[in-house]
Amino acid sequence: MQSWRTWHRPLVLFAASMVVMSVVGAVGVLVDDRVVAGAAIWAKPFKFAVSFVAYALALAWMLTLLTRGRRIGWWAGAVVALACAGEMVIITGQVIRGKRSHFNHATPFDSMLYEAMAATVVVLWAGTLVIALLLLRARIADRASAWAVRSGVLIALVGAGFGFLMAQPSAGQRAAGGLDTADVVGAHSVGVPDGGPSMPLTGWSTTGGDLRVPHFIGMHALQVLPLFLLALILLAPRVARLRDPRVRLRLVLVASGAYAAVVALVTWQALRGQPLSHPDGVTLAAAGLILAATAAGALAALRPHASAPSAPAQNKELVP
Repeated sequence: MQSWRTWHRPLVLFAASMVVMSVVGAVGVLVDDRVVAGAAIWAKPFKFAVSFVAYALALAWMLTLLTRGRRIGWWAGAVVALACAGEMVIITGQVIRGKRSHFNHATPFDSMLYEAMAATVVVLWAGTLVIALLLLRARIADRASAWAVRSGVLIALVGAGFGFLMAQPSAGQRAAGGLDTADVVGAHSVGVPDGGPSMPLTGWSTTGGDLRVPHFIGMHALQVLPLFLLALILLAPRVARLRDPRVRLRLVLVASGAYAAVVALVTWQALRGQPLSHPDGVTLAAAGLILAATAAGALAALRPHASAPSAPAQNKELVP
């Protein structure tokens, strides 16, 4: 059993700082009544801090699984931690100034800060890509653990990549012209301006599409799929079929496919300018197909195997 003390230290320290920052952000939401782009000004640093805690800790653990390229992995993790920290410094600094951080070109200084933040996102994505490639080469003994980790990090890369779509001018901004002198270039929402009616807590648009939905869901595959396997392992002593590592592998494959399908569905929904909270019939039909396919896959994965082991299987790769 691996101790958390063996996890990547810079990422763990960054996660700890984000725990503190999430508390600061929560207090800010409660006591600071300023609003930017239709949302409480401290909502963005709060949400980013919470998300970064989960993201950093997942990568910090995954780096302990590397069997080759450990030094490269350590440096990639350190680069990710620094890039994330840089992004949070800019976001928080803009909150203190009472300005929006994303897509802000109102002044040369705001534009410089946004471009610097965009650069940190590119560095973060590239560092995560390096870690993903190293994990693809790692010799992880348990195949279910290997699939959970690799699928999680690859889907997370896709989710993170949606940030690049948000940085592009929206259809309304292109139609208005004057992009070289516009105060805001880029948007979260599709089909409606940013800052309109939104869902509580998440801030996702309720009147149009929102690219933050696939961005969020995709990035957190990094935690969800390994945690799904961990749940299977913990249930194995009580559920006989889960004691078979082949059954767990099949269930992880089904979960990975279902998760990727959900990311594709919410991306398609957002790009059509449709809010997550108001799906149309076509979206619901596609969701039903994904649900039916997942249920059928899970039932097939749980089929009994003649040579299934009777004793609980130990998984030293996944459990930290």
